[in-house]
Amino acid sequence: MFEYPKPYDVIVIGAGHAGIEAALAASRLGCETLLLTMNLDTIGQMSCNPALGGLAKGQIVREIDALGGEMAYNTDATGIQFRMLNASKGPSVRGPRAQCDKKAYQFRMKATCERQDRLDVKQGHIAEIIVDGERVTGVSTQLGVVYRARCVVVTTGTFLQGLMHVGLRNTPGGRMGDSASGLSASLLKLGFELKRLKTGTPPRLLKKSIDFSRMELQHGDQPPRPFSYLVETLRKGPDDIFTLNEYRNGLFHVEQLACAITYTTAQTHEIVRSNLDKSPLYCGRIEGIGPRYCPSLEDKVVRFADKERHQLFLEPEGRHTDEYYINGCSTSLPFEVQHAFIRSIPGLEKAEIMRAGYAVEYDFSPPTQLRPSLETKRVGGLFFAGQLNGTSGYEEAAGQGLVAGINAARQIQGKSSLILRRDQAYIGVLIDDLVTKGTEEPYRMFTSRAEHRLSLRHDNADLRLTETGIEIGLASPERVRKLRAKQEAIAETRRLLQTVKQDGTPCAHLLKRPDVAWAQLPAPFQAVDPEVASQLETEIKYEGYLRREEAHIERNRADEDRTIPDWINFDAVPGLKAEARIKLKKIQPRTFGQASRISGINPTDVALLQVHAKRGKAAALLR
Repeated sequence: MFEYPKPYDVIVIGAGHAGIEAALAASRLGCETLLLTMNLDTIGQMSCNPALGGLAKGQIVREIDALGGEMAYNTDATGIQFRMLNASKGPSVRGPRAQCDKKAYQFRMKATCERQDRLDVKQGHIAEIIVDGERVTGVSTQLGVVYRARCVVVTTGTFLQGLMHVGLRNTPGGRMGDSASGLSASLLKLGFELKRLKTGTPPRLLKKSIDFSRMELQHGDQPPRPFSYLVETLRKGPDDIFTLNEYRNGLFHVEQLACAITYTTAQTHEIVRSNLDKSPLYCGRIEGIGPRYCPSLEDKVVRFADKERHQLFLEPEGRHTDEYYINGCSTSLPFEVQHAFIRSIPGLEKAEIMRAGYAVEYDFSPPTQLRPSLETKRVGGLFFAGQLNGTSGYEEAAGQGLVAGINAARQIQGKSSLILRRDQAYIGVLIDDLVTKGTEEPYRMFTSRAEHRLSLRHDNADLRLTETGIEIGLASPERVRKLRAKQEAIAETRRLLQTVKQDGTPCAHLLKRPDVAWAQLPAPFQAVDPEVASQLETEIKYEGYLRREEAHIERNRADEDRTIPDWINFDAVPGLKAEARIKLKKIQPRTFGQASRISGINPTDVALLQVHAKRGKAAALLR
């Protein structure tokens, strides 16, 4: 064994979306950080769809940005199409989405990591996590190199014992062309429980073999709406060859590429049905549970047999490639079957498959083994983030990675953990759901999971979270300046809305009417920054709902903020039923609010806990 001479504060294993955010956060907070990946050429790779955001996911991307993360900024720099989903619906369910240039996103993120102060990026295949007693002390690689650290963040994605399936053939790996990770043995040795999940990806097609005249083209929004609050700092020039967009005359500018929509046919469904015996999913070859809300084409045909067709989106993978991704067509059927059903789809009659679709199953660690900080309960200083925790999606992974990296750094610096509340951020909802309820299938974020979604909009992520970014030390001076300027603009415009009248009525009262839009207000308001205008219009129109939501949050805040004393022995709490004791000991909730959300815990159980805590440690021991 060779012990590397430089000790680190934080080591991050895996350089996907979770690992990148964890490593950048820890290093930016002053920690000497090492980012270890099996392949330096795939840092930030978009293994599936080269898109970010969408419903609820777009909110997470903007929250990452508001806290000082990198995903939104890199998306704006490499985006090729920008759209606001659910634009015609209420503000709580709208979500920004961007199609990215797959390779540009990856290369730019790699460069960002390589250029970051206090961050070393190295290639290495991790063989073991090294623990001394109940505390992590480092990692060792398959080449016999030992790296020492005070905290370790594991973000292995789909690579833990990864197994890829195309028909009845399978090969080890977490992504086509990349090997699997053998770290599962080390985690099992440390006492962690592991289970299996499954995900998949569709075939990729050659552009010149697609007949777009038989499809409906889908263009991006004009003007495009960026993700990052710092988008105007992007520049294209000789000093930054990775930046692909410009900020011109106060407008975010990018030449957008169109997507296309087509549909499966009765013939497509018949081809799939007649070949289910060759599907690893339907003949028992795959053990892992797949994503309920992103089913494979086989699943769609079987589970929704009454549907005559299913919508498919053809999405370009970049500006300098002619590969197209078929969103909605994930499959693990044999290549010859993929070839047949692809050519049964309008516009794809002569399509050439460049890469076959495949399924991958992998180990994950049930997230109830984690604290809300994402530190493991079993080993101090060891954090898990991303798909390792049972989530699906780049955005969910990045949000966890950011929090894990922040908390690893704060632990080293002797500071309290950052715990985002459910009423504060979608990232807070995500992590609370994972560590409190766990998951048996790939977890995907939806607006319906957030009970306070009207407050957790994409347009106010900076107002909700940038103060936290400032407090923890991740907000740049430019980000602080932007926030203060927006806050001042909102305050000043609010005053104008109260004083300026139209037809004798204050404009603030006019905006409360559903039939009055901002564009109908007098001239002074048409010069207001569009983001400020949209923010205020939403807050005024939904003022009553927002007040009720805030009152509900305040009523529950006492339980959310009140921590359960660490001296409490759940077995000694009088009146608790056996199921409650088992669940409480397993989850070890941090607060009474978290305890109330554990499956199987009812209000009476929480009340008994509260009474026990009020009696105090001495009184409880006397019983």
